[in-house]
Amino acid sequence: MSAKITFIGAGNMASSLAGGLIAKGYDPLQITMSDVNEQALQSCRSLLGVNTSRDNVSACKKAEVIILAVKPQVMETVISPLREVANERNALIISIAAGITIEKLKQWLGDSLPFVRCMPNTPALVEAGATGMYASENVSERNRELAKSILSAVGLALWIDSEDQIDAVTAVSGSGPAYYFLVMEAMVEAGKNLGLSEQVAKQLTLQTALGSAQMAITSEDNPAELRRKVTSPGGTTEKAINTMEDKGLRDTFLEALKGAYDRSKELSG
Repeated sequence: MSAKITFIGAGNMASSLAGGLIAKGYDPLQITMSDVNEQALQSCRSLLGVNTSRDNVSACKKAEVIILAVKPQVMETVISPLREVANERNALIISIAAGITIEKLKQWLGDSLPFVRCMPNTPALVEAGATGMYASENVSERNRELAKSILSAVGLALWIDSEDQIDAVTAVSGSGPAYYFLVMEAMVEAGKNLGLSEQVAKQLTLQTALGSAQMAITSEDNPAELRRKVTSPGGTTEKAINTMEDKGLRDTFLEALKGAYDRSKELSG
């Protein structure tokens, strides 16, 4: 992969994607970051060695891929001036903005361009992200491979079958890190209540979360089977699990994710 990539926006997610690409051997001189924030651009130059610009149109003049990484509420204002240069380049447009549909992007940039809409999550900042991707009808196989290779630089990247499924991705993985942080927070507090110091409770909780995720990723067993294997009949784990089940943990998660899903649809509407 050697396409020239321009990021519109140089915030945390954009710089993480650029950093992930460079860590995997991508030439930083093939990457341009464009932003109005000079401090953010200076950070990108010093940490990543990429090209920078404060002029979005100029930054896109040689781009084969344009990654839209600005806040949804300013997206139309920021990208509408790019319509001519994007079409001249027939650039692949990748949007990581929540709530911005491909239909809206077509209105602002033109409907003949290839668009990929995706929903990454914040663990991309540590190259452990999970991203769902949807491609418009005119995205070529090469562009699909290109988009996946870019987004895979910071973790898992999966294609989904319809744009509507972006809302489900948002509910599961987009918002998902916060659910796990809440569980960690609750476990640390419980550990403190049982007499552990905050430092010990935190270290044990975080390492247990990391180890459990790694086991689930590498095991041939699904999470339900892994849970069964560590739940001895009549033991301490069974007692804890039964309490969670009795308190309706599964229904709580179902209701919570449905709420996130519904809100995502509202924001896209």
